[in-house]
Amino acid sequence: MHLAIFGRYFKEERYTELQQFFDYLKTSKINFTVYRKFLEDGLRNGLNVLPNTKTFDTYEDFNQSNFDYVVSIGGDGTILMCLEFVREKETPIIGINTGRLGFLAGVAAKDACQMVDELAKGRYTIDSRTVLKLDSNKSDMFGGVKYALNDFVIHKKDSSSMITIHTFINGEFLNSYWSDGLIISTPTGSTGYNLSCGGPILYPSSASLVITPIAPHNLNVRPIIISDNNVISFQVEGRSTSFLATLDSRSESIESNTELAVSKAGFKMNLLRLNNENYLKTLREKLMWGIDNRNFKNS
Repeated sequence: MHLAIFGRYFKEERYTELQQFFDYLKTSKINFTVYRKFLEDGLRNGLNVLPNTKTFDTYEDFNQSNFDYVVSIGGDGTILMCLEFVREKETPIIGINTGRLGFLAGVAAKDACQMVDELAKGRYTIDSRTVLKLDSNKSDMFGGVKYALNDFVIHKKDSSSMITIHTFINGEFLNSYWSDGLIISTPTGSTGYNLSCGGPILYPSSASLVITPIAPHNLNVRPIIISDNNVISFQVEGRSTSFLATLDSRSESIESNTELAVSKAGFKMNLLRLNNENYLKTLREKLMWGIDNRNFKNS
């Protein structure tokens, strides 16, 4: 078993748990390669690993290695960043949660060693998640990595006025959204920005996308769910000549003449969950469905 270990930065408060994790990998003779920047940050904070620990730094490094699994150490945002390395290889990803919510990163840091055992024994389930692909007449957008697991968003760049986003499905006019922006969300991203803007939650296997306006001027404009086999394209206009486009947590400034279209990518992102976890349980626990937190006092 060969693991790719990815993280954005090493959290000092998690030192003990992460040191135990790396020690367990060594004693169990698990082959692993670590993202270089994460390893360097860990070493600066006292992490003790073998001096000849292998590292990867780029998509090309990752693509040349035959990893069985990717272990993401961080929060949900760290898992989103794994997409930049995995892409078409579809290497399964599991997250050790050292962040806050941990909707995608479902393994507690204290359970990291047990997770390794579960992977070795094949005790897990693979959830294949839809990935969005952005097509544009600007080939250098987002450094050429035009994919998102959660959502694609068009947003006004400043606080001055709303923008108008003319939206088309397979070339057929849908609507002109006069709003602060527009979200195109996958089922995975439906519990994120989409949900906070009043969009619905999509079940991961629903093969759907949701189009959700951000603070629309017309209150009768509501989110719409469509099949993920459609291509959604846009024309943006407003008082400003530039706007923001985001893919997950990455954003770029775009000009009003930029051609933009999103569709389902030709590959999926495979997320691992251990067999004691399931999506509906995560919904109930992370979103606290049905939990009454009010404190009642005797009158």
